[in-house]
Amino acid sequence: MTWCCASSNDGFPVRQSDGLVLWRAVKKTRRLGSRRSLIAALFFLGVTCASANPMIIGSKKFTESYVLGEIAKRTLNDAGIPAEHRQGMGGTIILWQALRGGQIDAYPEYTGTIEQEILRTNRQLSLNELREALTKFGVGMTEPLGFNNTYALVMRRSEAQRLGLRTISDLRNHPELKIGLTHEFLDRQDGWQPLRARYGLPQQNVIGIDHALGYAALKNGSIDVKDAYSTDAKIGEYDLVTLEDDLQFSPRYEAVCVYRLS
Repeated sequence: MTWCCASSNDGFPVRQSDGLVLWRAVKKTRRLGSRRSLIAALFFLGVTCASANPMIIGSKKFTESYVLGEIAKRTLNDAGIPAEHRQGMGGTIILWQALRGGQIDAYPEYTGTIEQEILRTNRQLSLNELREALTKFGVGMTEPLGFNNTYALVMRRSEAQRLGLRTISDLRNHPELKIGLTHEFLDRQDGWQPLRARYGLPQQNVIGIDHALGYAALKNGSIDVKDAYSTDAKIGEYDLVTLEDDLQFSPRYEAVCVYRLS
């Protein structure tokens, strides 16, 4: 993967030496490929090196967020801009509060999560609408990094084939299935309760479980269905199948980075 994040320090004067560092950084991004060049250029053009304080990049508590946060840190460091990565700080609200409170300067996020969990709207917003809404909180947003990581429900392939399950709607015919869901998904506006209502699912045996532990529980048969991120490596590693969201419940989760405008 070749993505990085963006940030901005609007309003601070850039010295000649800072300008030289920024110029070299932007020049370097021209050799990194079109998508990385676009996002990296946004980052480097916005960052002033006038301060010795490092940029603080946060990440959520799952693998993809770790990776994106680490890419951001290394890209900055390679350009001579000090940066630190605070790994696995928690879920959406913890990272959002840390960003607004100044404990971190940027972190990887997803458009669907911004809509549902931060802005608390059920309407799908354009990128410009998202940026305008975030500006009111003193927060900026990059262009999409190039992939959609939406929520999904997954099962063991052998069990799905045995029961003939292909879509989320097919779960209606199997109320006996044990479902293990992350605590965040249980509470989200785009999570279990509205999904259950949309599909009319009858399952009553639903437990809360840690994201990583949920895969182990699925593998050993302690649960039959769990929520997942559609880009999780464990889906392939454990030979799982993703049930089709045939009613198109989940919004798109385009990966972006959000950052403090100050």
